[in-house]
Amino acid sequence: MLGIFSGKKAIKYIFFEMLPSFILGILVFMSIILMFQVLRLTEFALVHGVSLKIIGEILGYIIISLLPALLPMALLFSVVLTYGRLSQDSEIVAMKASGISMATLLSPALILALLVGVISAQTSFIIGPWGNRQFEVLFTRLADAKVSAVIKEGTFAEGFFDMVVYANEVDSKSGVLKKVFIYDEKNSDVPLTIIAKSGSIISDPDRPGQRVLLRLNNGEIHRQELTHTKISFDSYDVHFSEPDVISERAKSPQSLTLHEIRERLKEKIKDPEERYVLQTEFHKRWAISILCVVFAAIGVGLGTTTNRRAAKAGGMVLCIGIIVLYWILYIAAEGAARSGSIPASLAIWTPNLIFGIFGFESLRRNWN
Repeated sequence: MLGIFSGKKAIKYIFFEMLPSFILGILVFMSIILMFQVLRLTEFALVHGVSLKIIGEILGYIIISLLPALLPMALLFSVVLTYGRLSQDSEIVAMKASGISMATLLSPALILALLVGVISAQTSFIIGPWGNRQFEVLFTRLADAKVSAVIKEGTFAEGFFDMVVYANEVDSKSGVLKKVFIYDEKNSDVPLTIIAKSGSIISDPDRPGQRVLLRLNNGEIHRQELTHTKISFDSYDVHFSEPDVISERAKSPQSLTLHEIRERLKEKIKDPEERYVLQTEFHKRWAISILCVVFAAIGVGLGTTTNRRAAKAGGMVLCIGIIVLYWILYIAAEGAARSGSIPASLAIWTPNLIFGIFGFESLRRNWN
């Protein structure tokens, strides 16, 4: 009875030791990821006058869409940090000496991994895609309202307006563009090529505050159908997409829920690349959720080492090293799956399998 009671106390003690570091891990990795967005969002706020409210919404949707990846990373951070501290303070040795088995020591991490895995699955299946979709819609609306924030000097801007826009010179404050090139694909059967010496981004007088237009000066419109048609103009207005219809656009694969992906895969898809992408997304959602259990095993295996020097090496450094290695392998596998060179089921699950074997071996070394 004493052994059972001690085991229960150990499980409870270790479990609640992990919770604060798990929350800390979420904040740490969230901050690291958002650092890459700071410069872009700062430019939107300072140069293009985007409100802080909109900036906050963008950050919120980014965080929601990244939660499926953040949760396993935070879990690994928590497990490595907690078990590493217990090992460094010789608490693991003391627990083993009191008769507590390795299986008991592993239980708190597995319990937390299963709980986080369930949450990660929900975010990966439903919540994350919703956040990604809201980000797409909001960012497209922002792009339509702040076109100069999207059109960069000497850079092709595409995907926001169903057209490709290029300008040799851009004055973001006045909205004046020089040497403009536009490839308009709104009518995919007969795309237009528009060339103009200059242009100005202005509010649409018919819909102020709702949409913007690009007024081009001294240019030509080229249309290639059965014959080549060339039309010269002194002034020509290019209307960008209206915010009212943005939400009706087709979702990207990343914005589809697991149910929507499953339904799409049941349909007859003519484009093999589209099928590869959907199959990749389907397996990604499951693999990221199961990753919680894999990372928990790795964290316990590395954290319960009795080598004090290894324990002092730093849980954060160890954690980041494992995460970087995993995502390098994962990105390579995802690329192979999307291209169709390797079946999606094999490619996406390979990183989990490799790291799962590593976690099992690290646990086995410390089992006795």
